[in-house]
Amino acid sequence: MVKSAIQEARIRPRLALSAVCILAWFVMPLSALVAEEQSIATLRQMGKAFASIAEKASPAVVGIRATRTLRPSARDFSEREIPEEDLFRYFFFGPRSAPRERNERAPRQIAQGSGFIISSDGYILTNNHMVGEAELVTVQLVDGRQAKAKIIGADPETDVAIIKIEERDLPYIELADSDALEVGEWVIAIGNPFGLSHTVTAGIVSAKGRSQIGIADYEDLIQTDAAINLGNSGGPLLNLDGKAIGMNTAIIGPGGNVGIGLAIPSNMARDIYVQLKETGKVVRGYLGVGIGDVEPDMTDFFDVDEAKGVLITQVTEDSAAEKAGLERGDIILELDGQPVENANVFRNRVAMHKPGTEVQIVVSRDGRRRTLTATLQARPDDAVPATEQPEVRARLGMTVQTLDEELAQRLGYEGLNGVVVTEVTPGSAADEKGIERGALIREVNRRPIRNVREFNRAMEAAQERGKALLLVRVDEIDRYVVLDLTE
Repeated sequence: MVKSAIQEARIRPRLALSAVCILAWFVMPLSALVAEEQSIATLRQMGKAFASIAEKASPAVVGIRATRTLRPSARDFSEREIPEEDLFRYFFFGPRSAPRERNERAPRQIAQGSGFIISSDGYILTNNHMVGEAELVTVQLVDGRQAKAKIIGADPETDVAIIKIEERDLPYIELADSDALEVGEWVIAIGNPFGLSHTVTAGIVSAKGRSQIGIADYEDLIQTDAAINLGNSGGPLLNLDGKAIGMNTAIIGPGGNVGIGLAIPSNMARDIYVQLKETGKVVRGYLGVGIGDVEPDMTDFFDVDEAKGVLITQVTEDSAAEKAGLERGDIILELDGQPVENANVFRNRVAMHKPGTEVQIVVSRDGRRRTLTATLQARPDDAVPATEQPEVRARLGMTVQTLDEELAQRLGYEGLNGVVVTEVTPGSAADEKGIERGALIREVNRRPIRNVREFNRAMEAAQERGKALLLVRVDEIDRYVVLDLTE
């Protein structure tokens, strides 16, 4: 009896373990199956969400056909003069046409792209490079109807244009708040790539704030990997609420989709739309400064701890900046209470304000914070865009001579002092920095120079420091350049 009880006690745990193993054998595949079904259900829901968005938005997406007569002396309005190394092409035109004989009839150029309706009474958002110089614009609706469109206005500096058709009660797409957009969000592009009407693609937001692409003067672009091809230009980039957070405008690559598409943010497009609709033109706020980014090796020259903010390289006479007390060498840290990230963002934010607007600007001057108030002016037509600070390189490699009266008249430097660059060694620091023959060096380490002797002395003093901060003028633009003197 005792022995049987002992054996039975030993067997029970084994039986329990066996039962657990058998139960796990059945339960584990069941759990995996449930998880798989849940994953498939999630994918189905996502697919249905995309389908629902496309179904609702597609009726407001239109095809655009723009026609223009080419003239022998006219540049092709389909593409800008952008170097091939930029790997940038607009969406719809092929190579520029070859010159024709004088007696031959001027050819007509036809562009096909996209747009989307943003109001029930027929206002349509598209690209300036699509319709900006067109003589005839035709819009095709989703139901096949065609209508001639009137160009309300176009803004080459942002590549935004507004056209209108005389129709009522049209489906339209609302504009979302692109400032709330986050990298990684799902987006949907709808357009007419290669004439394939209402093509829908999906992807994510790859990046925000892309600039220096070469599309327009004012760039703050959304990057997406949603497939975009020739013909998508002017179509909407939608969020999961079915609202337009951007307008597809360009691709980076050899001409087809490589996963790098660019869109104009909806907030920028909305501002341009309102101005074009009300006045037919765009008026931008103007501060009157030349600007560049703060490079890491500049911080000790300006008594700042980090390479943040926007460096003022030039202050235009009698401008809003001069009246507000801004000075060359100031580092702009904030605009209206918001941190300033870089020169391009600052320039865009100033331009979005209307002339007459007061803005609060926080600057660092000689290591001290100052708050200044500027009343923005209207941007003059001949205002020259500010340039960005170039990369830091290793060697000096240039020769200079004193700016005399003859040189000043020939090069447009009347009333200025400094030394003119006469030779630049290929591959040198000066060459890599973009310093060219004819450039005027006005300061070394923030001290004005008047001749070669002062320049040489200043460079000798800078040698002990290991680097020199130069104020260089080219084409009426002043910019700061740091040269490494350690090698």
